[in-house]
Amino acid sequence: MISVAMTPVPRSSVVAYRDDGPLSRGMGAMVAGQLPPLPPAIAGAFVTGVLLVVGIGAADGLAVFAPVVTLLLAGPGSSHRHDGRLDWLVPPILRLIEYGFVACVGFAHGVSVGVLFALLGAIAFHHYDTVYRVRQRVYPPPWLARAGLGWDGRMLVVAFGGLIHAVEPVYALLAIYLWGLFGWESLTCWLATPAAGVEATDHGTND
Repeated sequence: MISVAMTPVPRSSVVAYRDDGPLSRGMGAMVAGQLPPLPPAIAGAFVTGVLLVVGIGAADGLAVFAPVVTLLLAGPGSSHRHDGRLDWLVPPILRLIEYGFVACVGFAHGVSVGVLFALLGAIAFHHYDTVYRVRQRVYPPPWLARAGLGWDGRMLVVAFGGLIHAVEPVYALLAIYLWGLFGWESLTCWLATPAAGVEATDHGTND
């Protein structure tokens, strides 16, 4: 069982919602929280959109560089406290980038709808579970972000699938891995969480 009590509290709920992987967090550590997170995230979304429009049709097109560009732009902002007035917009922007990239690559390379939605569903389940946990103060363990690869790592895996002309197998394997990881970890975490503690949090939130 996972020890919920030993899970450290994130610096802010917005930071927890970002779902950064090891690469993004490593880049954030280099700037030590000095880079505001919102402008780089917006720039990353814009550049990613341009790359998808220009090069998504070919496996060796410009679209494969979208994860790298997004990581270079948005990654360093991961160490910021996200306490600005509009910094809450950063996680939705990162979700838009990741979901849009996964969907566009999948449709452009003929991935079956079932496999595509299985992968998007696993990612969406993880993000919903994270939001609900943070609201209940049942925080995900740090190792989950590493094992789950983060938005940055998952986008790089998808791009790798395009480079080796194996998008559908990569999507299928990634979906199986993420459903197994996120589903098992979520189930064991909630089973280890006292129901009284969650109910008390619900009452405190509604009061």
